[in-house]
This record gives sequence, C-alpha cells and structure tokens, in this order.
Amino acid sequence: MAVRLLDKYRKEVIAQMQQQFDIKNPMAVPYLDKVVVNMGVGEAISDVKILDRAAQDLAIITGQKPLIRRAKKAISNFKLRENLPVGCKVTLRRARMYEFVDRLVNVSLPRIRDFNGSSRKGFDRQGNYTLGISDQSIFPEIDAGARDHRMQGMDITFVFKGGNKDLNFELLRLLGMPFAKN
Repeated sequence: MAVRLLDKYRKEVIAQMQQQFDIKNPMAVPYLDKVVVNMGVGEAISDVKILDRAAQDLAIITGQKPLIRRAKKAISNFKLRENLPVGCKVTLRRARMYEFVDRLVNVSLPRIRDFNGSSRKGFDRQGNYTLGISDQSIFPEIDAGARDHRMQGMDITFVFKGGNKDLNFELLRLLGMPFAKN
C-alpha cells in the first residue's frame, strides 16, 4: 500500500526541517508516532445503541475497530456508574495513520463550512497537538443523510516523537495541516 503522505515526509519534509532548524542528523527530525481518535458519547449512559453507532462510524472513518472506553469513577450528578461504556477510541500507527492524516488534511477539513484553519493553540507541554471536530459527517465515508445519523464530535490527537512545540508545528504545517493565520 503506497502512502502519499509518508513518501512526502521522507522525501521533502525531512530535508526542509533539517535546513530550516539546522538539524544535522535526519534521524533527529521529529516524526508522527501515533494518531489517537477519541469519541466521547455521554448519551450512551441512557442508550447503548448510540455508542454502538458511534463506534461503527469511527470504524468506518479510521479503518480499524475501536476500543470501547468505560467510566473509571461513579459520578452521581451525571448518573454515571463505574464501568459504564462512555466512549470509544482508536490508536492509529504507521501506514494507516499516514493514510488517515492525508484524508483528514486534504479531504475532510476543507469540507467544513466557513473553515479558516486549525487553531495554533492545540499543543500541550510535550508538543503533541489535539484537534477537536464537532461533527463526524465531514468525512466522506459517513452518510449524513441517513435517518439514524447523529451529530457526534471527536478529538484527534497527534503524538510526536522528538521535538518541541515549534518543531512539531512546522512538521504538521509541512504535512499540509491548514493552520489559522493569527
């Protein structure tokens, strides 16, 4: 399986990062380690079928079976008991990760209405980047016209090996992530 974004990273991005940040060794250039896609489904407390549908959508989007996440604590105000299913997540690595990022950047994000770019403030202290999406129907694999379709958001976290916020920002930018101008 040929992966376009991985080839671009190896042939173009490493050289540009080495030149821009004066990195001597190409192995010292930061790289994407994994992408974690997480859907929190709070309504699953009352109806488990909602979580099943969200997990099915996440499997279609990522091409990998999601892991069902369960509540760790009981919180009475939210009618939440320990060990109840509350969400699902997928961890993507290697070729499947690059294929997903390629589809996200080039197909899905441009489909968002009035999209002005991703926020630059999504980086944590370790240099990982998290992007929140409010509706999964921006992915072309999801049929938004289906009668049982629900708007469901997701968080996408890009986890890097090596580098800091500035290096990782530039890496994502070179891979095609559209960031806001400000």
